[in-house]
Amino acid sequence: MESEPSILPSNQTPLGALPARFRRERVLIVGCGDVGQRVAGLLRGRVRLLALSSSPDRRAPLRASGLTPLAGDLDRPDTLRRLAGLAQRVLHLAPPPGEGQARWWLDPRTLALARSLRRRSLPQSLVYVSTSGVYGDCAGARVDETRPLSPATPRAQRRVDAERVVRHLGRSLRASILRVPGIYAPDRAGGTPRERLLRGTPVLEAGDDVFTNHIHADDLARACLLALWRGQPQRVYHASDDSELRMGDYFDLAADLYGLPRPPRVSRAEAAASLPVGLLSFMGESRRLINRRLKTELRLQLRHATVDSGLKP
Repeated sequence: MESEPSILPSNQTPLGALPARFRRERVLIVGCGDVGQRVAGLLRGRVRLLALSSSPDRRAPLRASGLTPLAGDLDRPDTLRRLAGLAQRVLHLAPPPGEGQARWWLDPRTLALARSLRRRSLPQSLVYVSTSGVYGDCAGARVDETRPLSPATPRAQRRVDAERVVRHLGRSLRASILRVPGIYAPDRAGGTPRERLLRGTPVLEAGDDVFTNHIHADDLARACLLALWRGQPQRVYHASDDSELRMGDYFDLAADLYGLPRPPRVSRAEAAASLPVGLLSFMGESRRLINRRLKTELRLQLRHATVDSGLKP
């Protein structure tokens, strides 16, 4: 199995026995939700962990998890000044603002973070977690990281803007980008199709169906960690597993694993008349991500290479 980066000391080593350079290493997690907590679990006891938090209620749980919370709000740039020079490595997991919070094509949160980091000595590395939605619909083609971007939704366009900011910042530090598809895990809130299957939400019939991509949350956390140390400057990586499934086949597989009825199949026209716009947007994009860089450059060995492994109860 893939080990954590070799430059990190073993988590069995007492901190007092570590060289000073390791005791001083600080990693800042921006957007410390489920995936951020998984990354923190891999790093706990090896480096100093910092987490940006805009919610006072979140700070006690963060401390209990071994992180030092830093008060700050990405929507209020004046609160981010103290971030400058604090960490050697920064993991940016925070999503762009939602509808109505900014112009639809901009992500001011990533710009605010970048400006705050520039105020003093820059970190050694920054990893931004983006989305595979930046490609738009690829008609089922296999897609590598060089494919031109064609975001079809405001959400994806804001991610493209955030990537531009990160690339610009990457002129001064080692910045890399992970493009991530659907994240799943049985121990993640809403992390499996079970609830959707129980609701009986339909999927597209075979002739209209689209290819989807997935990554187990634990594998994504390990990809984030490896990118912090192994990611190349200005480099993009697909953090995706090896599955090649159409959306309906994914839900059929999950239903069979959980002993639940398979979802009904409908035409695209029927889906457009009955399903929410947000869900339809995912049904309108089809692509198959190539993850060669993830394996050869970051040297990640997927623990859940296919969804049938990761979805098993």
